Amino acid sequence: MIYLDNAATTRVSAEVFEAMKPYFCEQYANPSSIYSFAGSAAKAVDEARRRTAALIGAQPNEIYFTSGGSESDNWAVKAAAEALERKGKHIITSRIEHHAVLHTCQYLEKHGYEVTYVSVDENGVVKLDELEAAIRPDTTLISIMAANNEIGTIQPLKEIGALASKNGILFHTDAVQAYGHIPLDVERLHIDLLSASSHKFHGPKGVGFLYIRKGVRMGSFLHGGAQERARRAGTHNTPGIVGLGAAAARAAAQMEETIEKETKLRDYLIKRVLDEVPYSRLNGHPSKRLPNNANFCFRFIEGESLLILLDQKGICASSGSACTSGSLDPSHVLLAIGLPHEIAHGSLRLTLSEETTREDIDVTVEAIKSIVERLRSMSPLYEDFVKAQREHGAQE
Repeated sequence: MIYLDNAATTRVSAEVFEAMKPYFCEQYANPSSIYSFAGSAAKAVDEARRRTAALIGAQPNEIYFTSGGSESDNWAVKAAAEALERKGKHIITSRIEHHAVLHTCQYLEKHGYEVTYVSVDENGVVKLDELEAAIRPDTTLISIMAANNEIGTIQPLKEIGALASKNGILFHTDAVQAYGHIPLDVERLHIDLLSASSHKFHGPKGVGFLYIRKGVRMGSFLHGGAQERARRAGTHNTPGIVGLGAAAARAAAQMEETIEKETKLRDYLIKRVLDEVPYSRLNGHPSKRLPNNANFCFRFIEGESLLILLDQKGICASSGSACTSGSLDPSHVLLAIGLPHEIAHGSLRLTLSEETTREDIDVTVEAIKSIVERLRSMSPLYEDFVKAQREHGAQE
């Protein structure tokens, strides 16, 4: 099997799994308990908090553990909006956010909030002039993702954060795809709230965190006990939190090396596909993109058929976000960058990991070439297109 869907989830690394194991059956105490047996679990949670914070230049007491990216996004957007509703009820986000942000904003719209959805350019970069023009006296929150989960485009966070800071607006970034993959510094980027999820960088599923800058006043999302300094109720998922911390430390130690390796393989993949598959295009920014992301569209085919045939060859890929798989609608991200429906339907996302090899890429490209050729041979639209091209060439 060749696994090229690391944006959907990653394999838990061996060292992360080993770090988690004692907290299932040996050190299984609830870290909130006061007896000595719980002490080791409490210390492990504290260490994970320190490691998690260090990767983004935050303080440990600014990290709040959650069940993952979707909860963190919901908490950030809803709680920040509610906390500041006396100042105003206007939020700014982009058209290409993950649905955890978009659907939360739509929920708030039904409850009296106004949301401006800023456009992006053809590479998926947020239009800064449009964002700045959208700022109003009653704007309380800007939520723009760090890097897009489908096309990999990295956003100009520093400029967005500076705009927010200058105008006294909270800045939240969904960093689910970026945390652990590219350098992030909450101070340098003027970030007030940041969401991340462990399973995107070789940690376990079901655990993530929300960074809340010290001094930001916002309420709880889950109510109940006093865990997480009374801001997020629920018994700590100690093994998961330990795994998150171990994955964060691992990412910090090898980020530079991993970025270099993945970028070389990614660029090799992109060049081969664009050079060898006719009528293909790269989606997203050509260089300001995640080191492991390559997203293509192939004209005259359906992406779903391509995925099924790749799967039959033992290659795992996707057509976009794992959260929208099964939907017959084309990607909202691809439509936002200006692609027509018929082209957006032929999308393929390949996301690498440190374990991906050049041989994996070669096998995958050869499979794509043969499958695309096969699917196009059955397409009357492609047949008509080729015929029209020939007639046009003859006339010239």
